[in-house]
Amino acid sequence: MQQQDEWFGLGVPHLTVRLSDPNAKWREAYLLEEARIRDALGPLLLDIQHFGSTAIPGIKAKPIIDILVGVPRLEDGLACIGPMEKIGYDYAGADMVPDDHIFGRGVVGETRTHLAHVVEYQGFNWRRNIFFRDRLQNDPTLALAYEELKIGLAQKFAESRAAYTGAKKEFIDKVLAEAGLA
Repeated sequence: MQQQDEWFGLGVPHLTVRLSDPNAKWREAYLLEEARIRDALGPLLLDIQHFGSTAIPGIKAKPIIDILVGVPRLEDGLACIGPMEKIGYDYAGADMVPDDHIFGRGVVGETRTHLAHVVEYQGFNWRRNIFFRDRLQNDPTLALAYEELKIGLAQKFAESRAAYTGAKKEFIDKVLAEAGLA
């Protein structure tokens, strides 16, 4: 997988921020990973979606494939640990983002290439992530405004992914407020 990830231009050193130019191969990287996760989780998986900036055509993004995995109940995220570990993911926990089990693939502690967020299908996190992705995909002006914000924040917070993510919150919440999801 390492050689394939390099071919897709994936990977960011742990906890840092680096944006890459848009890459049409990110969609292919997602589709390959979707198939692996579907096989691993079987009937536990209700839906799986590509989200995050690598799912938005034409904008710069951290070259990490963000994957939204919908399961029947949030507690089912714990049942995903074993199957996800078998396909190279490590469990990062459920305490970083409320109601979200996070799994990472890549070199632990060094470089991440994929993040899988296991959430309750059609729950609050599912709906807000899908809504935000869809708004950016369908509104190029909004997507470019988001990209501009990210470029400035990536320069300011290059060594702190947490600060970078936190600084995007106001923009994201404003978009989500349209649907009552802020």
